[in-house]
Amino acid sequence: MRTRFRFVTLGLIVSLIIINYIDRSAVSYAVEPLEEAFGITTAQYGIISSVFSVGYMVAAFLSGPLVDRFGCQRVLLVAVALFSVTTALIPVAGSFAGLLVIRLLLGVGESPAFPAATRTVSRWLPIRERGVALALCGGVAVSGSLLISGPLLTRLMDLVGWQGMFWTLAILGVVWAVLAMALLRDLPEESPRVNAAERELIASDQEAEAGSGRASVRWRPLLTNRNLWVVAGGYFAWGFMFWGFMYWLPSFLSGAYGLSVKQAGAFSIAPWACGIVGALVGGVVVDRVYRRSPKIRSRFAVMGVALLLAGCSLVPLAIAPTLTVALISISLGVGFGFVTGGIWWVASIDAAPDQPGSAAGFADAAFAASGIVAPSVMGFIVSSTGSFTSGFVVMAGLAVLGALLMLLVPRERAVAPETAAAVAGA
Repeated sequence: MRTRFRFVTLGLIVSLIIINYIDRSAVSYAVEPLEEAFGITTAQYGIISSVFSVGYMVAAFLSGPLVDRFGCQRVLLVAVALFSVTTALIPVAGSFAGLLVIRLLLGVGESPAFPAATRTVSRWLPIRERGVALALCGGVAVSGSLLISGPLLTRLMDLVGWQGMFWTLAILGVVWAVLAMALLRDLPEESPRVNAAERELIASDQEAEAGSGRASVRWRPLLTNRNLWVVAGGYFAWGFMFWGFMYWLPSFLSGAYGLSVKQAGAFSIAPWACGIVGALVGGVVVDRVYRRSPKIRSRFAVMGVALLLAGCSLVPLAIAPTLTVALISISLGVGFGFVTGGIWWVASIDAAPDQPGSAAGFADAAFAASGIVAPSVMGFIVSSTGSFTSGFVVMAGLAVLGALLMLLVPRERAVAPETAAAVAGA
């Protein structure tokens, strides 16, 4: 009987991403106590949110090559240790400057997750299973963590205080590290829990260019890869919308409609629930489309249409909508945006199957760059105008530009005949 341990490995990666996103979103539910404890302003909160992505962007670009060179387990264990410690230090930061340093280091610690997820999926799963798998990593885990983070974090604040909330999250990271030491391996052949039949299934549906082992990054083909630049540009466009809502949605709901923190957390559930649905739909659709037409451009077409719909969904936010209309608009925008959630990583593997971790790190760095820009731009807009409207217009405009990039610019890469035949027959 064939084992199915590849799904246990996938589950470990998905759970890590959930922990990561709950950790990084926790600060948005502790704005008031942080302002009171350390005397920070709204504009400074925007900077604190952005500096996380500075560390994340630089480290994501470097962590991809590290994952390809040293493997996922070693890199992730070091990363988890770093982000667990920095999460625990947030309540004792002492000042605005202390928070800046801690959030910078938190970004560094959380950066290897998606390069590691992409390499793990590329080495542990056959091509025909990757769309749904990476949708779970890049879409369902992300939107799911934000779905539960509002009720979970506000409940934790009630039970153990805002400081205890951060310390509890740090403990979750330690628990994950213990499980990873026991279960996570870089390659199927390194795990005693994978039998020969499962290894044969995985190996039978891999790209011809994919190597099985670890190797140093080759920078020139990576940095001159047209499709990888398209992925990065589109991911930046979606990232601006994502980060903007992640850091400012509770504040928008509270300020525009007079909701309490708990009410804002409850109302924030709807967009991220739509994100889960969108991510699952995207994973299923991209796998089915690829089986029918094993062309790289088919993936970009799915992403382009989704981004176009996401941008158009935000138009009502520019005309002072009611709470109901605003929630519907935001939920549709997030839902359509998350259709792309896992496809960015599938497209990264397509672009550079011989070094998937490095390709994912490149794309993730672009996503992190939007995380630097979006919170600060939204903070500046709110501080200067007293409204989020102009920020929503920027979100919608970037989504449409990203859609055009996805639909018009990608170049087809020749698919090896044996790979095409395997996909067609799956």
